[in-house]
Amino acid sequence: MDRPLSLIATVDKPTSDYRVHRCSFHPDRKDPYLRLSTVTIFVRDLHRSLRFYVDQLGFHVAFNTEVPSGDRQLLIAPPDGTAMLALVSPKPDSEEYKLIGGSTSVVFLTDDVFAKFEEWRNRGVRFHHTPKSEISGATSTSFEDVDGNVFTLLRHEEMTGEIDEQRRAHLQRLESDGRVAQELDFARQVQARLFPQGQPALATLECAGTCIQARHVGGDYYDFLDLGRERLGLVIGDVSGKGTAAALLMASLQAHFHNQCASYWSRPFTPFVLEQPERFLRSVNGLFYENTTEEAYATLVFAEYDDKLRRLRYANCGHLSAFLVRDDGQLERLDSTCTALGLFKEWNCVVEERSLRPGDTLALYTDGVTEAFNGAGEEFGEQRLIEALRQHCALPSRLLLDRLLQHVRCFTSDEQYDDITLVVAQCK
Repeated sequence: MDRPLSLIATVDKPTSDYRVHRCSFHPDRKDPYLRLSTVTIFVRDLHRSLRFYVDQLGFHVAFNTEVPSGDRQLLIAPPDGTAMLALVSPKPDSEEYKLIGGSTSVVFLTDDVFAKFEEWRNRGVRFHHTPKSEISGATSTSFEDVDGNVFTLLRHEEMTGEIDEQRRAHLQRLESDGRVAQELDFARQVQARLFPQGQPALATLECAGTCIQARHVGGDYYDFLDLGRERLGLVIGDVSGKGTAAALLMASLQAHFHNQCASYWSRPFTPFVLEQPERFLRSVNGLFYENTTEEAYATLVFAEYDDKLRRLRYANCGHLSAFLVRDDGQLERLDSTCTALGLFKEWNCVVEERSLRPGDTLALYTDGVTEAFNGAGEEFGEQRLIEALRQHCALPSRLLLDRLLQHVRCFTSDEQYDDITLVVAQCK
C-alpha cells in the first residue's frame, strides 16, 4: 500500500515549492475545481489519537460520524488551510496496521517554527530535535504523535512573506468590510427616516404602516401624505431592483411625492385640466421617468381619502391588489387600474372610487408579504392574508398590523428574502 501523501499546501506561484495555501476560488478558471482533501494517518486507538491532535496540537474535528460499515470516520484539521487528516484505526491483522509509526511524509507549514515548537513541547509533544536552519532558508523539526507517526514542522522565508502579505490583505478586507457595514447602517437609518414617523390624525380613519427590510436598505415604500382640505394620501410601492440601487430609487420617488404635495390644490379644476389625483400622479410619473434609467419603474397604490366624505379615490399602478374588507366581512379587491410608474413618459392614469363605512378595513401590501415562503417552499399567499385580516380586523390599526406580521413570521422560515411592507387603514 502506498505511503500517505505529503500535506504541503501551495498557491499559484511557480517560483517556489514553499507557499502558504490560499483557500480561494478563482472565478477566471474554466477547469473543474480541485484541491487536496484528506491524508490518511493510521493509528491504534481513535480516541487516544483524537485527544492528542485536539488537546496537544490544537487541531479541530472536521468530521466525526459512523459509516454504514460500523467504522467511525474521523477527520481532523489544523487551524489554517483546507487539507484534513483522516485518522483510521485498522485491524491488528491487516497490512495497514503495519504502517502505524515511522515517517508519514506529512509536512506542516508555519510562519514561526520556534514558537510552535515551544507551544507544542510545553503540551507534551515529543520532538526529535530543536528546529534547524538550512541554506535554502527553511527551518524545520520533526515530532511524533502517540503512535510514533512522524511529521515535519517547517518554516520557509518565502512562505512567511506570503503569510504576511495575506494577513495584510485580510486586515484591509476587514477594515473595508467594517466601513461598508457602517455606511450601510447609516443608510438604513437615513432610509428609516423617509418613512412616516407617526400616524396621521383623522376623524374617520385610523392608519398604521411598517416596512421590514430584508437587507440594510431596500426598494419598498409607504407613506401618509397630507394633501390638505382634510384629505390624506396613502401610498405603498415597490421599486424595481434590490439593495442600494432600489433604495436610491425609492428615495427619489418619495421626494417626488412630497414635492408635489404642496401643489396638490394649487390649480383649480377646469374642463381642460385633469382632476386630482390623476394630475398629481401624472406629475410624479413624469418626474420619476425623467430622473431614472429606462429599466427603472415602480408599482404602487395611491389613494386619496376624504376625511369628511369617507371617500377613497385610488389608482393601482401595476401593483398587487389592495384588499378592502367590509364591516360584514365581504372582500373587495382594488385591482390594477393602470401601468407602473416610470415606464412611459406619456402615461394614462385611471382612478376609481370607493365609499367607506365604519368598520371597513383597507390593507395595502408588497410582494414580500404574499410571496414569503416556508421551509417547504410554499408561499404565504393572498388567501392567508385575507383570512388574517378577517380574523383581526376588529383590533385597532397598530395591533392589527402586528398580528398580520405575526402570521407572516410564524408561517415563514427564519431567513427573510424580500422587504415586507404593510399599511392598514380602518374607517372609524
